[in-house]
Amino acid sequence: MPPGAAVPTLGLQWPLSSLPHRFMPAAHRKRALRVLHLEDSEVDHDLVVAWLKREGRELQTLRVDSEAGFRAALEEDWDAVLSDYNLPGFSGLAALEILKTSGRLLPFVILSGEIGEDVAVQAMRNGASDYLLKSNLARLDPALEHAIEANETRRARVAADQELAASRRQLSELAQHLQTSIEQERAAIAREIHDDVGGALTALKFDLAWMARHSREPEVLQRLASAMETAAQAVDASQRIMHNLRPAILEQGLVAALQWMAQRFERRTGLECAFRTSHENLKLPAGVPLVAYRMVQEALTNVSKHARATRVTIDLSRARGVLSIEVSDNGRGLSGDDLAKARSFGIRGLRERAETVGGWVDISSSATRGTSVILSIPVGAHTNFGRDSRFDDADVEGADHERHNPSAWGGLN
Repeated sequence: MPPGAAVPTLGLQWPLSSLPHRFMPAAHRKRALRVLHLEDSEVDHDLVVAWLKREGRELQTLRVDSEAGFRAALEEDWDAVLSDYNLPGFSGLAALEILKTSGRLLPFVILSGEIGEDVAVQAMRNGASDYLLKSNLARLDPALEHAIEANETRRARVAADQELAASRRQLSELAQHLQTSIEQERAAIAREIHDDVGGALTALKFDLAWMARHSREPEVLQRLASAMETAAQAVDASQRIMHNLRPAILEQGLVAALQWMAQRFERRTGLECAFRTSHENLKLPAGVPLVAYRMVQEALTNVSKHARATRVTIDLSRARGVLSIEVSDNGRGLSGDDLAKARSFGIRGLRERAETVGGWVDISSSATRGTSVILSIPVGAHTNFGRDSRFDDADVEGADHERHNPSAWGGLN
């Protein structure tokens, strides 16, 4: 026979499913499966194996008929579980519950001699992939294939969810680290302003005062007065910058700091700003006062820039182990578009900062009632903030408060 000539088939046609798996064309081969079969009848087990092999499956199976055997077999790797519904002292639903408790993501197909519709529905609700009657094994192979594919999709979704959760956790840790780094950098800049700029301004004011005492020329005295005024403005600006960078007022406690901030905001903007609290002093975990202070500072900045309000209220309370601070205004409110803006980092920053001390931020807004921003932080005796997840006030305030007190320089007239 010449090379490449067609081989006569003698008119015989064999169904692919009847060919041994090793002789089947690659495009028609089915995946090899490892199947755990919970079945008390060896005859029924052999029938299932024979039927699946007839469909062109390569199988590795293990038959178990008890709860102990089923639990032990789950320690191995399987592609699917086939389970009878009724077994001596055991049941398919109990096996399904054991599988769910184990945390293994495996397709679970109930294969029973008789099963009522109510039982079948209950099994599906409990997580079974499918249910079949032993009298209808023709459906077994496609049902098993479909259950395995659906389980692979489920596994991929679970893996994707886990990766997303890990990514979000890493992003949150990064945001917390950035917040900590920002506060540390602010503290460092404030100290440099205090030591370098403050020292230079103090020396300048001493020199200007000495020159004023030793000069009699009216023009020189006039220039000296102007220079003294400029130096005083520089001192005020430096103190303002230092307060914004490193709120030294927090050394007096959160209540005093928020009261001072409300008064300063009212003077600067002309908006009515009321601070209300029933506490004269609060003993709070390290890190909490700074987070609370920055939250109110950011909220007041947003009010002055965007709210078009005429009145702002700051409420501070502590109840049931939770510190709550609410900043509310009677402005135009926030729309959904405002909250969803791609670059609305102010609100996101508030939430990220709150998370560094285990807190959270709630925002409610309407065109008629204005906007309310609420910071809640657990501060009960059981609260414990790790140093890796919050910013210690000591890093901001510094150990030598007297040397960095902004009121310690610039007071000469």
